Amino acid sequence: MRLRHRDGSTVHLGYCTNVHPAEDLAGILRQLDSYAVPVRERLGGDLLGLGLWLAAPVAAELAADETARRRLRTELTVRGLEVVTLNGFPYAAFQAPVVKGAVYQPDWATAQRLTYTLNLARVLADLLPEDAARGSVSTLPLAWRTPWDTDRADAARRRLDELAAGLAAVERETGRPVRVGFEPEPGCVVETTRQAAMLLSGMDTTRLGVCLDLAHLACAWEEPAEALARLRAADLPVVKVQVSAALEAADPTAALESADPGSAGQSGGDGEALRRWVEPRFLHQTRGPGCAHGDDPADPAYAADDLDAALDARLPGPWRVHYHVPLHAPPEPPLTATLPVLRAALTGLFAGETAGCDHLDVETYTWGVLPAARRPGTDAELAAGIAAELAFARDELAAIGLETPAGVRA
Repeated sequence: MRLRHRDGSTVHLGYCTNVHPAEDLAGILRQLDSYAVPVRERLGGDLLGLGLWLAAPVAAELAADETARRRLRTELTVRGLEVVTLNGFPYAAFQAPVVKGAVYQPDWATAQRLTYTLNLARVLADLLPEDAARGSVSTLPLAWRTPWDTDRADAARRRLDELAAGLAAVERETGRPVRVGFEPEPGCVVETTRQAAMLLSGMDTTRLGVCLDLAHLACAWEEPAEALARLRAADLPVVKVQVSAALEAADPTAALESADPGSAGQSGGDGEALRRWVEPRFLHQTRGPGCAHGDDPADPAYAADDLDAALDARLPGPWRVHYHVPLHAPPEPPLTATLPVLRAALTGLFAGETAGCDHLDVETYTWGVLPAARRPGTDAELAAGIAAELAFARDELAAIGLETPAGVRA
């Protein structure tokens, strides 16, 4: 859907399709009918934005075949769907039974990551609506933090220079600018905006910037106003925002320490409630507030690379957990979601006279691994949940002052 900022710019809001497992063109078209069209219809709108996830094989196929790109654009248009942004973080198999650390491979020290990202940019240039100012692609923040050394860092810097040159070539050939945003994430080489300012400075910031995931921002215990000021000072544009919320527990270990060995799920405390969120597919990096001030965000004194590890280590609380929870449906008490961080970040981006970003994605890819009682059981239930999240995000933006343009149904 499209919103209008007071500066006159269009702000695109959609949902990211990495929640769906399709990894070929036929599967992508099926998911449009199974989910995207029902979401649009539930919202009562004429137009719905998608942040498409294209796995590497289908991205390569589309980049090499102009006819296939035209077909995909036509299929989107006839369904009332549009694409201004792609998610280029997962390379492939993002909804496999076990993903965990595989999502960070290949990283930006490799040619494969560069090729994939430029394929996405080439595809997106032909999918963009005629009146879209530009496109965006989000990508991983260089790599997982280990192994990482000077040689890999130097290789990544060369890849970023090649990426900027490749994006310039796409614009020359198509007339459509596409920017790439590096997405700080817990456990990665770039976990915080402070690290982004240090490690991503010197890039071609007309084409490269940051994708700000609001759940990741919360897990890093960053204050949104300070984080946004830090990025501005470093001349790093916010290319894209993932509108997401993380899981939060005020006192995660107290309940575990007081519970009887056989009482899992019965105490009602944060620790026992968190056990129900442990699952095998994704990493759920867990951080305490010390990471907001420490030199090493992976310091085991206040951080763990997965939720079960944090529970076993009995890290001192409070915790924020990299687990994207549905925006409109906070977890059961005593757990909460980091919605205050989300609201503060959106306010910082859009309450001023100039919009701080124009591409927003709701990115709750974890619907299929939520605790059983909260997990959608049918395609229709999943579509209803995604629509409810988008309505929540739209209403939050409307409260800041964004409007639906005249003649466009929200």
